[in-house]
Amino acid sequence: MFFKKSSEEAPEKKAGLFERMKRALGATKESLVSKIEAVFRPGSAINENAINELEETLLGADLGVAVTDRMMTAIRALYKKGMLKTPEDARAEIRNQLVAILNVRGAADATSREKPQVWMIVGVNGTGKTTTVGKLSARLSNEGRKVLVCAADTFRPAAIEQLAVWTERSGVELVKSKIGSDPSAALHDALSAALARGSDLVIIDTAGRLHTKSNLMQELEKMRRVAARKVAGSPHEVLLVVDATTGQNGLSQAREFMKFTGITGLIVTKLDGTAKGGILFSICQELGIPVRFIGIGESLEDLLEFSPDDFVDSLFK
Repeated sequence: MFFKKSSEEAPEKKAGLFERMKRALGATKESLVSKIEAVFRPGSAINENAINELEETLLGADLGVAVTDRMMTAIRALYKKGMLKTPEDARAEIRNQLVAILNVRGAADATSREKPQVWMIVGVNGTGKTTTVGKLSARLSNEGRKVLVCAADTFRPAAIEQLAVWTERSGVELVKSKIGSDPSAALHDALSAALARGSDLVIIDTAGRLHTKSNLMQELEKMRRVAARKVAGSPHEVLLVVDATTGQNGLSQAREFMKFTGITGLIVTKLDGTAKGGILFSICQELGIPVRFIGIGESLEDLLEFSPDDFVDSLFK
């Protein structure tokens, strides 16, 4: 398995990560949890007015209609049964609902142990996709995996140069082709190299593209076929990079990428400084896609493996 549970981290390291996440998610906490806590403040009454006010708060917090409906159905059911007696009861149930929404088990949770693992990183321009590939490759290399990066964004010289810097810094191998060459050919060469060199993992940086351009999305589909012919069962992961600052537009992107590439997980970037972290809940609820990593800053250490419990607790505590 390439995904470790955060409970396996050393306690002091986990505590440090938790504190950094709390600071980074301050804007999301203010737009969501602080307003929930204002509705259910200590000593306040639990009544129909409070329940209705909660619904308005959730709808205004970028959670989306589907998430709000799910949470309000659960809250109203408990209220009618007399099981929400105090504001603390209500806040605890809201916290539990949010964790449950994020706690999606994707197909890749049972990742094959065959080598090499093949991960495609996809997304539109401007989401931080290439930077994320660099951070991810360095992180996994530091954990002892033999990583090879494929620079399949062959239309953007800056992307290849950026990856060259990251891979050189972290001692990760890079396979690249000429500018403007066929991305699928670059992928084929990278997988051949990975098989010959005994790599554990191949991370593919694909061209940033608009999800509304069907011909470009079909190119991603072609790359999937090339990967499957070269390495059985691949790509084992197709990770969509979503910019949290785009809010509900990120959900629209995810829907379109699902049609063509079979997304297995999300990497949500730029969560620091934005009040739109609620997009994680919308995508997980509607599409059943688990979040794998989150970006909370610019440094290598700011790409964190995702834990639903830690994420929600960092908002509530």
